[in-house]
Amino acid sequence: MATLELQGLAKRFGKTTVLHGVDLALTDGEMLVIVGASGCGKSTLLRLVAGLEEPSAGRILLDGVDITGRDPARRDIAMVFQNYALYPHMSVFDNMAYGLKLKGMKRPEIARKIEEAADTLGLSALLGRKPRELSGGQRQRVAMGRAIVREPKLFLFDEPLSNLDAKLRVQVRADIRKLQKRLKVTSLYVTHDQIEAMTLADRLIVMHEGRAAQIGAPTAVFDKPADRYVASFIGEPAMNFCSATLIAGGTAARLDAGPTVDLPDGARAGADDTRITIGIRPQHALLSTGADAMPLTVELIEPLGSETLIHGRLADGSEFMLRVAGPAPAAETIKISLPAHYLHVFDAESGKRLEPLTPALSAPAMP
Repeated sequence: MATLELQGLAKRFGKTTVLHGVDLALTDGEMLVIVGASGCGKSTLLRLVAGLEEPSAGRILLDGVDITGRDPARRDIAMVFQNYALYPHMSVFDNMAYGLKLKGMKRPEIARKIEEAADTLGLSALLGRKPRELSGGQRQRVAMGRAIVREPKLFLFDEPLSNLDAKLRVQVRADIRKLQKRLKVTSLYVTHDQIEAMTLADRLIVMHEGRAAQIGAPTAVFDKPADRYVASFIGEPAMNFCSATLIAGGTAARLDAGPTVDLPDGARAGADDTRITIGIRPQHALLSTGADAMPLTVELIEPLGSETLIHGRLADGSEFMLRVAGPAPAAETIKISLPAHYLHVFDAESGKRLEPLTPALSAPAMP
């Protein structure tokens, strides 16, 4: 078990800066997930920690010891790759034993460690098989077993589920989380899948263009995204955004699509007529017939069984998605309302979240 600290970690390739001074601290036994779109710098960050790349600036501390310039083999870190990286000519046992043999460990001790790991991972009956005789999920378990037997201070996961089909990905994702909790090994996990990030993380770091856009618990990032990028990336389906203008001393907004909406928890800074962006998740908008309802022209309906996704356009031409329980209304135009306590308010220019001037005493829980 260990702590990990990144201090101003930066990486440049020629004139291109991939990481802009990331600061991060993992506590002992924590699972921190790095999530972001392709090219955001998340895999580069993981490779710097592993020692597979040299940082252009900054330091990496493991248990308080600076390992920035240390050889990868001497960092006491185990990495699980997305392509498994198994030796095809070796059995499961030999794949898991390889690193221990290189350390000079005696065979009885190797066998004991592998038997314990195999029992934990459900691989005991597969130790004599070659990788080609295994399913994708079994191969990933072998890769995890090879990391576990080394008893490293830190686990690194580089998109380990991306080669699995959807059903298997859910199963192995749960296995990884249960295993990490049981072993209490400090872990850094990289993924582009925000559902993976939300379900696996104790905390997550949302990367955007080489910077940490937000670091926090999954529920905190979901409930209070720091900016419009985080709001659009975290949550499935993605958040809707509506252009609007501040009115009534910053306590309300006039949507370009028509109606006026109250802003949650009080006034925002800014004079009347300041441009803002209102965000609301598809599951929080409501079908309505009230006076504040606005028309949505339906363009596509996606039935999902117990619920339905309705894609449409508002009066100003902006796209909007609504998630409703059961079937969708049989109409070309429906009316919707935006409950104030589910609204997110962002600066129109910078995209940063605009918090109330005076924090609310209490707020409804987000479902």
